[in-house]
Amino acid sequence: MDCVKTVSRLKGSLCHWFLFFTIWLSSFQDVVPLEMKPDLNRISFASELASPPRSELFQPIEISPAVIPHYPFPGESLPPMYPTFPTTYDPVLTGKCPVNLSALSDIMDKTASDCSQPLAAFVGNVICCPQFSSLLRIFQGYYSTTSDKLVLQNATANDCFSDIVTILASRRANSSIPTICSANPSNLTGGFCPVRDVTTFEKTVNMSRLLEACSTVDPLKECCRPICKPAIMEAALQISAGQALISDNKNIVGGPNHMDALNDCKEVVYSWLSSKLPVDAANTAFRILSACKVNKVCPLDFKQPSEVIKACRNVAAPSPSCCSSLNTYIAGIQKQMLITNRQAIICATVFGSMLQKGGVMTDVYELCDVDLKDFSLQAYGQQGCLLRSFPADVVYDNSTGFSFTCDLSDNIAAPWPSSASITSLSLCAPEMSLPALPTSETLGSPGYRSGVEFLVPIFSFFVFSTLLY
Repeated sequence: MDCVKTVSRLKGSLCHWFLFFTIWLSSFQDVVPLEMKPDLNRISFASELASPPRSELFQPIEISPAVIPHYPFPGESLPPMYPTFPTTYDPVLTGKCPVNLSALSDIMDKTASDCSQPLAAFVGNVICCPQFSSLLRIFQGYYSTTSDKLVLQNATANDCFSDIVTILASRRANSSIPTICSANPSNLTGGFCPVRDVTTFEKTVNMSRLLEACSTVDPLKECCRPICKPAIMEAALQISAGQALISDNKNIVGGPNHMDALNDCKEVVYSWLSSKLPVDAANTAFRILSACKVNKVCPLDFKQPSEVIKACRNVAAPSPSCCSSLNTYIAGIQKQMLITNRQAIICATVFGSMLQKGGVMTDVYELCDVDLKDFSLQAYGQQGCLLRSFPADVVYDNSTGFSFTCDLSDNIAAPWPSSASITSLSLCAPEMSLPALPTSETLGSPGYRSGVEFLVPIFSFFVFSTLLY
């Protein structure tokens, strides 16, 4: 009898484990992001399944899970405009930059990935340029630890800037980063800021207050209730010499005004901060501050939608001509770049306001099923990816190639603007009627996962849309 009971218990246990395994396995059936290995010497058309995401999800807007769909024609080869991957090589430097750039190798690698050659132009606004700007600030801070100078002389700045771009390009970054990000050697020189050395800076600024405000920057709170940004502004005001600078130059044609000096002095403050913070802490703080800025503006270029206005001005019900015109216009927008979910809300509001000014008063987003993801670059021409509001990175490794994280890939309807001015739109306002944003409490709740985090390979966003045009 004991043997029979033991066998019965084992059978029950095995059944429980089998049931648990079946439920667990089924949870992954709809979550199959594509992952492809790039061969640096040739173009590969093989696809593999990606590993399940491991990190915790930041979900700026609550959505139901969705995934990037499979390539619908797996038996066919990919189009000829399939992106190729450059090989790494040993850079040829000027030999005139007085900084040991190998000490910044890790942050260089991160920047090279974020500004990868095939992706840089499409993620410049939200990934590449914020990271490149952070690298320059960290470089200045590192330079100051051996020179006592927070900025570089013009000739030295030219040489070091050139070497930085050259090193990034040798690590698969786009060599056009300066053009993409509107950056140049003058970013390292301090411009019109009158304070350029560490000693004068530390005599002028309340260092403890500045470090306390910016040592740890909360990515959720900083954008709505900033702490670090006001501290940087206060320090910049203190070292910019205020009204005295204007008085000294009021009779000089083309002389600097106070705003020029103030903006340049903010870069000097960044330089000092990066000299006092660990590289990772400085990079995180600077990227969060950049994210707060870029998420306030729609980066897309909207041409006058005359055809859409003409087709949609008097519609009150679904209209094939209106929706066709609207879809054609939005298809052009989708070739521009990847944007964040917060930017998508602003972009939808901006474009909707343009239509309203032209006389389109009906919510054509609802009539034509326009979603937030429709304003971003598309995968396979049918699935958009909106990047998260938090600072994102492009990752490269030998097994997965280039990949990045999409937080919003579901059919969240694009918001049609209300009668209120879009200037009153605030993604921090608790009364906003758009999809709910997370709170610190929600983000920190154990098990909170209302969506799916994806590692989406670069190929998804070029093969069937952008690179074909």
